[in-house]
Amino acid sequence: MENKAAVRFTLGKQSSMAPERNRGEPDGKEKEEGEEIDGVRLMYLANEGDLDGIRELLDSGIDVNFRDIDDRTALHIAACQAQTDVVSLLLQRGANVESKDRWGSTPLADAIYYKNHDVIKLLEKHGAKPLMAPMHVNHAREVPEYEIDPKELDFTNSVDISKGTFCRASWRGTEVAVKRLGDEVLTDEDKVRAFRDELALFQKIRHPNVVQFLGAVTQSSPMMIVTEYLPKGDLRLFLKGKGALQPMKALRFALDIARGMNYLHENKPAPIIHRDLEPSNILRDDSGHLKVADFGVSKLLTVKEDKPLTCQETSCRYVAPEVFKNGDYDTKVDVFSFALILHEMIEGHPPFSAKQENEVPQAYASRERPPFKAPAKHYAHGLKELIEDCWNEKPAKRPTFRQIITRLESIHNSFSHKKRWKVRPLKCFQNLEAMLKKDHSSPSSHSSSSRSTGGI
Repeated sequence: MENKAAVRFTLGKQSSMAPERNRGEPDGKEKEEGEEIDGVRLMYLANEGDLDGIRELLDSGIDVNFRDIDDRTALHIAACQAQTDVVSLLLQRGANVESKDRWGSTPLADAIYYKNHDVIKLLEKHGAKPLMAPMHVNHAREVPEYEIDPKELDFTNSVDISKGTFCRASWRGTEVAVKRLGDEVLTDEDKVRAFRDELALFQKIRHPNVVQFLGAVTQSSPMMIVTEYLPKGDLRLFLKGKGALQPMKALRFALDIARGMNYLHENKPAPIIHRDLEPSNILRDDSGHLKVADFGVSKLLTVKEDKPLTCQETSCRYVAPEVFKNGDYDTKVDVFSFALILHEMIEGHPPFSAKQENEVPQAYASRERPPFKAPAKHYAHGLKELIEDCWNEKPAKRPTFRQIITRLESIHNSFSHKKRWKVRPLKCFQNLEAMLKKDHSSPSSHSSSSRSTGGI
């Protein structure tokens, strides 16, 4: 078991992937604690190149793979400082050549970053493999425009957001959402090629109802996707707190989603299929409007698989039945999901909430659909029919999002028109009644009436 200190070794060169921080002398507290901990002393001696001191410490039983609070080891330090003899000694004593610090940097990655060529050769001789991303290019001019330097991403106060798929980080002083892509899902050349094409597409996407792609890390591992961060959270949490929405609000939200999805589906030369459209992948901006998020990437990593989708990969409650079959599907899978989200906004609970997650796909395959239980007045004229059309068993019979937008706008206008006319006549009658009462109680009115009568 490796020992780990609660102190940070701050002398010398820092990790090649660490955020920029003070590279000067450590503060007094860290220095004092470092002198009391033999593990940190080992790192100090590696920094200084003191071979005899290192041997003495290791002979006394100090763990050669001791880590500081940043998970850095003496081998990391020696690799940064070009201490080739120290690297050799540590490797002979069992140092882990592939040890990663908290930012994912290995001793070899540090040696490459600081151009310590002799150390690079020595580490590679002992089996070290470079942290080479599958999309790595050999020349600087080939680096894509969307590339973000991972050292600019600060995860110090990072927290998981959006189902844990994304985490919050800071980039150049701005909060962003970052999705880390596991190396294991990017080992297939076809997937990597598709992912590269999709990233080139993402940087061109501009729509008020689609979360903005800011860039990606593709030249080092782990690879990451960086998007705008929306602090108001996702639609799932909003609905959980609010329950059933007022019809007008549900219609406005539905239009936001439909407009974002229509933009993706009408992309040229090929549509972007979300395939995982659900409330947790729809975010709220500062103005209260909705934005479609986490689109395309999950599809690209799995759409060409030979096996059907499983409930471990996505929420089964919002997925069209054809997605779970081992066959082709198109943009209409997103229309099916949209119907379920719209139904949930009006009913106030997720589709088939009484069923277990893994039971829902079978219900859809058996042509079951969530029941309409909300009062009829909550379903504006034509809205229930629209939902039923969108979750039609046959994908070809489901409307496109462009058609959905037209129908939603018509329903919205009709509903708001009726609402205005329900209020206006009432106000008119109230005003008339007030005028009559005032006129009836006015003294001048009575005297005038008396004079008129007396003159007859």
